[in-house]
Amino acid sequence: MSTAFIPAEIRCQAILFDMDGILISSLESVERSWAKWCSLRGVEFAAARAILHGCRAVDTVSRLRPDLDAEAEMKIIEDWEVADGEGVRILPGVPQVLAALPPHRWTVVTSATARLAPARMAQAGLPAPRQFVTADHVTWGKPHPEPYLAGAAILGFPPEQCVVFEDSESGTRAGRAAGCQVVATTFSHRPESLDAAHYVVEDLTGVQVNVLPGDEGLLLRLNAV
Repeated sequence: MSTAFIPAEIRCQAILFDMDGILISSLESVERSWAKWCSLRGVEFAAARAILHGCRAVDTVSRLRPDLDAEAEMKIIEDWEVADGEGVRILPGVPQVLAALPPHRWTVVTSATARLAPARMAQAGLPAPRQFVTADHVTWGKPHPEPYLAGAAILGFPPEQCVVFEDSESGTRAGRAAGCQVVATTFSHRPESLDAAHYVVEDLTGVQVNVLPGDEGLLLRLNAV
């Protein structure tokens, strides 16, 4: 049976993109690195895999091995991920969406570190935003709203005038709690786990960005599922 799509239009001033699962996929590298760490530290990889996506590495380590120095362990994982760009790829529709956006109207809000985020964008061959919001820039990671509040602030727009693109349950919850409009993709999570999103799409294919005149901002057109 074919999927029924519902056309939607969203007016906004700016877009806040999650990185992994929205702009790029580094799933293979992430899981290889975490599998190595789990083997090193005696953690079941399945337990790590169930909670790591969409969350800061330091928070995941703290949950899995609270007896260890989470910052030090995060650095080990970070080194492996930065060095491992194999399989990193751009997700569908992304180049067209980014090409349509003025630089001051978008940024990346990611649970990756300040060192890893630009490396991932470069590995995929995508332009970096003027500024990132990374795990290093916030006290509380997703699903706390702080990352998306910070993203709106660095662009200079109220969060309610920003659209968040996310693929994880924790990320959609963070965007919703920040007061943003949230569009979720089904890259990594089933639609029923993305109920914090206002709209759900398969990916960025078919998302159209129109820059409105003057200071009127952006008009997004998409097909929700």
